[in-house]
Amino acid sequence: MKKEFALAFNEVLDDKQLPKEVIVEALEAAMVSAYRKTVNASAAQEVLAKIDDETGDVIVYAEKEVVEDVQDERTEVLLDVARKEHPKVELGEIVIVESTPEDFGRVAAQTARQVIQQRIREAERDAQMEYFGHQAGEIVNGIVQAVNPHMLTLGLDRKAEGKMPRSQQIPGERFRVHDRVRALLLEVKDSPRGPEIILSRAHRDFLRRLLEDEVPEIYQGLVEIRSIAREPGYRSKVAVSATQAGIDPVGACVGVRGVRIQAIVRELHEEKIDVIEWNPDPAQFIAKALSPARVTGVYLDERISGSKTATVVVPEDQLSLAIGRDGQNARLAAKLTSWRIDIKSLPEAASDALHKAQNDEAFATEAAALEDLVPIVEAALAKKAEGRPVTPEEYTAMSRFVDGIEKGAQERREEILDERRQQRAEVADALPATAFDVPLEELGLAPSLSIKVSGEGYSTIGDLMMQLELDADKILSISGVGPKAMEDIEAAIAAFDFPEPEPDPEPEPEAVAEAEAAISDEVEEAEEDAAEEVAAQPEPQAEQAQPQAEAETGEEAEPQSVEAIFAQTEKELLGKQRKRRPKQAPASVEDLAEAEGQDTGKKKKKKKKHRELEYDPDHDVTVVRRRRDDWGEEDW
Repeated sequence: MKKEFALAFNEVLDDKQLPKEVIVEALEAAMVSAYRKTVNASAAQEVLAKIDDETGDVIVYAEKEVVEDVQDERTEVLLDVARKEHPKVELGEIVIVESTPEDFGRVAAQTARQVIQQRIREAERDAQMEYFGHQAGEIVNGIVQAVNPHMLTLGLDRKAEGKMPRSQQIPGERFRVHDRVRALLLEVKDSPRGPEIILSRAHRDFLRRLLEDEVPEIYQGLVEIRSIAREPGYRSKVAVSATQAGIDPVGACVGVRGVRIQAIVRELHEEKIDVIEWNPDPAQFIAKALSPARVTGVYLDERISGSKTATVVVPEDQLSLAIGRDGQNARLAAKLTSWRIDIKSLPEAASDALHKAQNDEAFATEAAALEDLVPIVEAALAKKAEGRPVTPEEYTAMSRFVDGIEKGAQERREEILDERRQQRAEVADALPATAFDVPLEELGLAPSLSIKVSGEGYSTIGDLMMQLELDADKILSISGVGPKAMEDIEAAIAAFDFPEPEPDPEPEPEAVAEAEAAISDEVEEAEEDAAEEVAAQPEPQAEQAQPQAEAETGEEAEPQSVEAIFAQTEKELLGKQRKRRPKQAPASVEDLAEAEGQDTGKKKKKKKKHRELEYDPDHDVTVVRRRRDDWGEEDW
């Protein structure tokens, strides 16, 4: 019995991949259920079951009353029998005694099979939910179990099943049963039938994880993925940047002869991948994002509302390449940069710029500065309309003309944007300091009105008050907000009592005293360093001072005493030391107190500095070289 039970028990553990305690708990619960059904015990009676995991013997304990004469064996026990397990028990007490029925093992095996299966199944689902919940967002391997037009079913670890809907598959991919597939674990949902695992190969994070696996620099943090734009199965754009100087982020991702990026391309069913270098300048970043097309100029239009539009001018032969098939290249570049991109050919942009210069008074300054280019641009546009060839010089003139007009417009837009930002900053300073920390729901407006206003992006009372100061008509233009609602809003703001900002804690007198002592110690240390440098000066320098003075003045200098020479040298060294010291912002009292260890109340011992004297023949001076022990560097 012992060997057979141990083999069966271990087989269940290996098959279900569950902890031993979980299986034992399920078996004990099943035995309790079997005992209740066997003896028809009440649900209010406490019943326990213990299983010996070595022999497989089952012992059942039931709650019974101690009596002199047993009327019902299910709920009563004799005093002599009870005292065998509880020596101090008395009549009328309730005790838990062994109540295992005869031949209970065979009966329990037949009765408790469904209960055991149900408990093990529940434990298996909980283990799967916990295991895959921690792997969300990572790549998992699976084997295709079923293929249908709407979904792909994969077998995963721990006997779990993952589902890959058609929308999460790469277009054009075809799988057969028993194929091994890599996919991103997109989401794990808890359902009555167990964890529902959603997989994806079309998500952009799948490409991100593949890059992390193939490129060690990304995994180690030397190269950072800034953004990804992807259209599965067709094309992707990845912007990367280096976090350490001397590393080529694009070359690290592509690999030698493209070996790294080609491995990812094969995994993504020959999907084209453009790796570009991220740039903090939006204009240069947008120009690179439109690669492989060449860009003539990028002109930005950023508004206070948050909308961002970039006008991109490209040569005429690069227009179709910049837009891409069905606008794919421009669409991916817009997703990658988070800018709305408007692409124009150079003749089209030149025609628009010429119309602005001739008809819009706002461009009078730019038109006057580019007056000599106007005839050349007009002639080039006329040739283009007639189908005649345009010379490279005329293309260059058109490019200069467009650049001058568009940059002038961009500068004016930036000036207006700066003025509006300054105006918003002035309005924000005039509002209560805590207005931007109070949610809009606390204003006390009607729920319907609060939902309408917050739906337009006004999440705090400060945002709403700022918009009322800048342009109240914008609030009035919200659907469902009329004059009566505006009156309610103004009345609620006027009656609202904003909390006072918390004052900054004042420094303690002890901290101030310790900070002052620290500053005085630094001054004393600087004076000691200067004195040591002066003492280290060689005496021959005094002899060289006289010829130097004669060379500068052209006259014979009067002899100076050694004390005067040392005083002058000390003054020069102190001046050089002050120049060498970087200017630092004044430290707060709290920072100085913390640096000096105010918790211990003791001054830190001065660490003896490493100094070496070295004579500089070029400048005819002796310098002190000190070593920074923290970094092992030298400071001159």
